[in-house]
Amino acid sequence: MSGSLFLLPIRDFNIAKKEEDIGYYAGYVGSAFMFGRALTSVFWGMIADRYGRKPVIMFGTFSVVIFNTLFGLSTNFWVAVSTRFLLGSLCGILGPMRAYASEVCRKEYQALGMSIISTSWGIGLVIGPALGGFLAQPAEKFPYIFANESLFGRFPYFLPCILISLFAFGVFLISCSLPETLHIHERTDKECDKLNDALVTSTGEPNANEKVRIVGRHPTSQQNLWKNWPLMSSIIVYCVFQLHDMAYAEIFSLWAVSPRKNGGLSYSTADVGEVLAISGCGLLLFQLFLYPLIERTLGPVMISRLGAVLTIPLLFTYPFIAMLKGLSLMFLISSASVLKNVLSVSITTGLFLLQNRAVTQKQRGAANGISMSAMSIFKAVGPAAGGSLFSWAQNRQNAFFLPGDQMVFFALNMIEVIGLLMTFKPFLIPPDDNVL
Repeated sequence: MSGSLFLLPIRDFNIAKKEEDIGYYAGYVGSAFMFGRALTSVFWGMIADRYGRKPVIMFGTFSVVIFNTLFGLSTNFWVAVSTRFLLGSLCGILGPMRAYASEVCRKEYQALGMSIISTSWGIGLVIGPALGGFLAQPAEKFPYIFANESLFGRFPYFLPCILISLFAFGVFLISCSLPETLHIHERTDKECDKLNDALVTSTGEPNANEKVRIVGRHPTSQQNLWKNWPLMSSIIVYCVFQLHDMAYAEIFSLWAVSPRKNGGLSYSTADVGEVLAISGCGLLLFQLFLYPLIERTLGPVMISRLGAVLTIPLLFTYPFIAMLKGLSLMFLISSASVLKNVLSVSITTGLFLLQNRAVTQKQRGAANGISMSAMSIFKAVGPAAGGSLFSWAQNRQNAFFLPGDQMVFFALNMIEVIGLLMTFKPFLIPPDDNVL
């Protein structure tokens, strides 16, 4: 969910004193999920490395069923924040899913596997708010089907939430049949000693670097992960771009539904849903058919750089697009939204590949857990910062320097520029190709 859908319940909760303050509170609801995920992602990654990817995926998917339903039944601001926080804390599937995708595919197909993960995330980011925009407040939009006295009339945002929960339950059932990709070879300590003793006898000296390393069901030490600069540098760059993407997602929805006198588009939630649905279709086609070919030609680092370079002039056009009306506005804002989401997910996918190629299989769960925790902190800041920035910009429409929404998109571009500069050496170091 992004700002456009959070905006509606915030209005009904009557916690904001002014219309311009709604963006603040919508940002806090969006940040609660990411803050919860930041606290637990490393834990879920270590669980995935010890017990397998499948149990974590199943548990996380089922938590979506429970807490997303409860979010739809929220009656005040603090209940909404609490359910989102608990969902973020208990749904630790994204890191293990990234590890799973890199393990289930051979190296030549890893770009396709990672692009599917990124596409799924990207499509969820645009289709989720679109679905919410179409189905929220059904008693008002479809009074001949849903009465005001019904459950959906008393809880106007329950319908999109329960449908998403039903979908998640179907995914949970499907995940029960997933094969486990974490290959664990158990050996007892006695067997380890025998193998090491045999090695010492044959070589004549106990070289510690040549001793057999046995992978058991014990968690791998994470000390070497923190010293793995190709991993850590790609995680830091990834976090910067995710801060930009989450702030953009929050701002775009708030900007689209804000009135034209404040520099917005005066769109309804249904209009925003149409734009996001078009973006999801374009993103799906690009990631499935074009991204793997481009990645093999240019490599993940160059794709991330090109995505950042093209994003900067694109965002500068948004305030000028807002001056249009009718079909020309819908066509251009839809095209810009498709291109923006394609560029963002291309950057994300490239950095996913760098992170998973920087570690061995037995460390991927923990490595992705570290990545998810760090990224979630930035994503928690993104919606709150984006909502605050947007609300501040709404109150400076007559400023001399970058009035209103121009300041918003200028700030987004500054974050993008920082991310772009960090993709170059000596900061970002691509991993060696010989990592298994």
